[in-house]
Amino acid sequence: MDTPGRAWLWRSWRTMTPALTRWAVPSVHGPALALARRDGPVLATPTLRVHALMLGVSNAYLLESAHGVVLVDAGLPLCEEIILARLARLGRRDLRLIVITHAHVDHYGSAAAVRRATGAAIAVHRADAADMAAGRTRLGSIRAWGWAQPTLPLVEPLLRVEPTGADLLLDEGALPDALGLDARIVHLPGHTPGSCALLVEEQYAFTGDLISTNGTAHVQRSYAQDWRQVAASVEKLRGCRPVQSFPGHGPTSLTGAMLAELALDGPAGHAAR
Repeated sequence: MDTPGRAWLWRSWRTMTPALTRWAVPSVHGPALALARRDGPVLATPTLRVHALMLGVSNAYLLESAHGVVLVDAGLPLCEEIILARLARLGRRDLRLIVITHAHVDHYGSAAAVRRATGAAIAVHRADAADMAAGRTRLGSIRAWGWAQPTLPLVEPLLRVEPTGADLLLDEGALPDALGLDARIVHLPGHTPGSCALLVEEQYAFTGDLISTNGTAHVQRSYAQDWRQVAASVEKLRGCRPVQSFPGHGPTSLTGAMLAELALDGPAGHAAR
């Protein structure tokens, strides 16, 4: 398929999927947050506003603070228009950093395009930097394909992944003070060697693919480089005691109580036994 045809297909998918997601998501009551919102933050505090972007198959998040904006993940290729449009609606021209939770194309696919448009730096854990720079997505051990089994072979030929070099290599610990965001990186390997979460204000965790809320909330059960590490990373995330966890896939967040009660089942649970 030529480039215009590829772009048309993905724009159609991106336009349709958020609408279907909003239709399919049940009303959420209590402290869990529905993420499938067209406008407005899903979380607002005196120091932080979080905007969820439903980018077809994955989620990204814009974190607004007085010191600028941080983007967590960037979706598949051609999702940059959605990200840039939301920034424009917010009236923000100060995107400072793009944090990639792990080097899979549905999380870094549009990062380079967003960097070109905004000048924001791209950060990824150093253990995933080489894969992202090569435009690779390593799935590792595949256990539960789910919907991906019939669709991934059809979708992959349409993707043109841009190799994306990082400007900042991340390790466990606080983000640079110059960013002005009270946040730290929590290394959660297993899904990929460099999978990580961004923990903001010691309360809000942006977890990448360790947790999903597609269907019933669950621990990663489809792809991993090391299932035993996935199990250990779940326990490490629980130990951080986040008030709210925002997943890389799925229409709702998890409260601290939901995370604490989440069953460690599937391949990760078997590996931990």
